[in-house]
Amino acid sequence: MQGATDTIFAVASGAGQAAVTVLRLSGPASGGLLDQLCHRRPAPRAATVRTLRAADGEVLDRALVLWLPGPGSYTGEDSAELHLHGGRAVLDGVTDALVEGGARPAEPGEFTRRAFLHGRMDLLEAEAVADLVSAETAAQRQQALRQLGGALGSLYRGWTERLTRLVAQQEALIDFPDEDLPPETEAATLRDMAAIRGEITAHLNDGRRGERLREGLVIAVTGPPNVGKSTLINALAGREVAIVSPHAGTTRDVLEARIVLGGVPVTLLDTAGLRETADPIEAEGVRRARARAAAADFLIVVRDSNDVAEVARPDGAGMLTVANKADLGVDPGDAQIVVSALTGAGMSALRERLAGEARRLADAAGPPAGTCTRHRAGLADAASWLGHAEAAGLPELRGEALRVALRGIGRVTGRVGTEDVLDAVFSQFCIGK
Repeated sequence: MQGATDTIFAVASGAGQAAVTVLRLSGPASGGLLDQLCHRRPAPRAATVRTLRAADGEVLDRALVLWLPGPGSYTGEDSAELHLHGGRAVLDGVTDALVEGGARPAEPGEFTRRAFLHGRMDLLEAEAVADLVSAETAAQRQQALRQLGGALGSLYRGWTERLTRLVAQQEALIDFPDEDLPPETEAATLRDMAAIRGEITAHLNDGRRGERLREGLVIAVTGPPNVGKSTLINALAGREVAIVSPHAGTTRDVLEARIVLGGVPVTLLDTAGLRETADPIEAEGVRRARARAAAADFLIVVRDSNDVAEVARPDGAGMLTVANKADLGVDPGDAQIVVSALTGAGMSALRERLAGEARRLADAAGPPAGTCTRHRAGLADAASWLGHAEAAGLPELRGEALRVALRGIGRVTGRVGTEDVLDAVFSQFCIGK
């Protein structure tokens, strides 16, 4: 990352030719660059039409210009937007003028990084910006908007504030043993530590629903050979993903199809038929099928009779047994859903059931959930150190464990420092004697 004092620019609209191209600037020279281009800077936050000119007076475009002085801008810096006509020549001319004026092209994510550095958002909100841009479904959009709106950050900041107070109390117990503190302070500190650790642990034990929604669920379609798994995959995907053949063992590798169920992105896995075989290639396909099924979020076990190959269910994953080939009058046994992937009979009920399972696993409407491994790692570290703090016999060891726990949450939000602890110390105890 280059210097944060540079003035940067980048196209904020989509790639390719369009009616309008939005060019965004940020940095201390933004106002001066507008003066050079427009010769008359617009009033703050008032969209104004201006003629843009190069340094030699050549007209580059007649564009809509916005002047956004900091700190009330996206990045917290002086910023500007140029709504240009979408021709490539227009964009090239304006960017050349900006470079000549001392600006440089922005690096990936640099606008949002500057917003974080200037306190306009925390790391969770910064991640939500990227998630919102890449959202494929309504549920992903809703989760990203909730995170951008601060729902997740508010939860984590609450833990941070409570931990900061605990660190302050512990510092006071260590450094000011003669201070007239209530005798029940240590007992209350232990109760608060246990309460926070319990809340973090409960938050982590949510089945990774936030990560599942962000990254998409994985549903493995498995079962014995020649029961119509590939036909079922094609029917669910609405296109020919897998080769369908009456011969057993056609599917050798794991095939993938991306679909949306209940507003949740889902990757369907078409796996090799589960059976013992002497064919080394098919045997490898069976091994891969079992491995992918064991790592999936949900299993669809397909069969055309009561003879079902043994399938290991992943920890916490659901499983649905589907009797296929209803058009041939197969015995459904105790299958939960009966379909004919060939004729479409029962497929609507299957899609509805799977959509419900996808919504349940992702649960976008539930409490705020961590959305990536980074969150989980930081919080798990914090919970572990809170446990160490509870078990610590010496105040100094407990204080250090609490500080490490606080840093664990701070790694997630990107905000925690010594000043936070000092403020809490001097606001709660009269120790500045």
